[in-house]
Amino acid sequence: MSATTPAKLDRTAILAIWAIALPAMVTNVATALIGIGDMWIVGQLGDAPTQGAVDVGAKLFAALFTVMNFLKTGTTGLVAQAGTRSGPAEQVAVMIRGLVVGLAIAALLLMAKPILLPALLDALGAQGEVRTAAVIYADIRYWSAPAVLANFAMVGFLVGRRRMKTVLAIEVAYNLLNVALGLWLALGLDWGIAGIGWSSFIAEFAKLVACVAIVVALAGSDLRDAVRDRASISLAALKPFLSVNRDLFLRTVILMVAISALTRLGAERGAVVLAANGILYQLFVFSALLLDGFENAAQVLNGERHGDDDRDGFLAYMRAILLRGLGIAAILAGVFAVAGGSILESFAATEAVAVEARALVPWLVIIPFAGVAGFVLDGVFVGASWTRALLLSMAGACVGYALLLWLTWPLGNDGLWLSFVAFLVLRAVLQLALIPRLMRAGRPST
Repeated sequence: MSATTPAKLDRTAILAIWAIALPAMVTNVATALIGIGDMWIVGQLGDAPTQGAVDVGAKLFAALFTVMNFLKTGTTGLVAQAGTRSGPAEQVAVMIRGLVVGLAIAALLLMAKPILLPALLDALGAQGEVRTAAVIYADIRYWSAPAVLANFAMVGFLVGRRRMKTVLAIEVAYNLLNVALGLWLALGLDWGIAGIGWSSFIAEFAKLVACVAIVVALAGSDLRDAVRDRASISLAALKPFLSVNRDLFLRTVILMVAISALTRLGAERGAVVLAANGILYQLFVFSALLLDGFENAAQVLNGERHGDDDRDGFLAYMRAILLRGLGIAAILAGVFAVAGGSILESFAATEAVAVEARALVPWLVIIPFAGVAGFVLDGVFVGASWTRALLLSMAGACVGYALLLWLTWPLGNDGLWLSFVAFLVLRAVLQLALIPRLMRAGRPST
């Protein structure tokens, strides 16, 4: 990489960070509404097993759909690199590859549904009334797979081209529609947990229609040329895309296994603990998605600097984004320290769940600090296509996490959250340890 950007970023460069991070934060917070909104709605039904079922369902689709989020992150990094290396035509070609891969995966998921859905519920430890309700929710939402995966590729394309305001509008509209439908179907029409499933299904396909319309309007002739050009989806063209996304897929599988372990071990302690952990987990997701605004900034800006072989600019953006991420983490921790107990209680279906949830406030305060460095470095690694190193750091952290889960089991539910927090910290430590070698190599680690 050549030094084409000063080691200290100027005001324009700092504004570029916020221009991506702030809309991404709002976008990601809106995305969190799909879990938090569902949890609040089902809390109004006043039934702990049903609330636990929504948590199981949320984790199930984290395992099923979020594991496919590599389509978005991989597309974002490659589109950003193409912007400084090849131009807009190649950016569109990257998106087309993402759509082809995503729809192929969706077809496989639908064919595997009779086997995969029960297996995932078993893996999450859903039993009795919790499982009965979870099956109703999951059986409906599963069929949104084609829309979910196509949306990942198109949103990744828009983020990679810095169209954050457009992405913000899409995600806010999507989540408002989802929550409105949930209120109407689950509470207004008294469909219960089935109404929550249908609201997610309808909203996802509405989002697909919006994404297609926007991409067609934005890409214009480049999109038509890419569709006609079969070479853009040939095996040779797909190979680099698949190489990056293979590592991201495996890395996300490991992450989902870690999250599923948290759910399964919580389920073994009963429906009340499961429901309380589900509330805390949704607030962790809220925090992570907010802080992931800086991950998006790192994916785009570090991806552009990597595509332009700008070593000094790459390092300067990494440091600046980490510093600003820590500042937002401190604000989140302060809010949770003051109001965390009340926030957790407001989502509880019963008094027993509220009591259990309030005991988890210290972990709610710690989590933003534990996770922020790893989130930002994820963006740095994706932007540079250091996906093999990202996979290795996740695997190493997961080994430590498994050991801690065993060692801390006598500590009860606090042991689960201690292990999870340590997992987040260890992941960032390993990433930081790998960066000097990757910078010396000066090329993608794929």
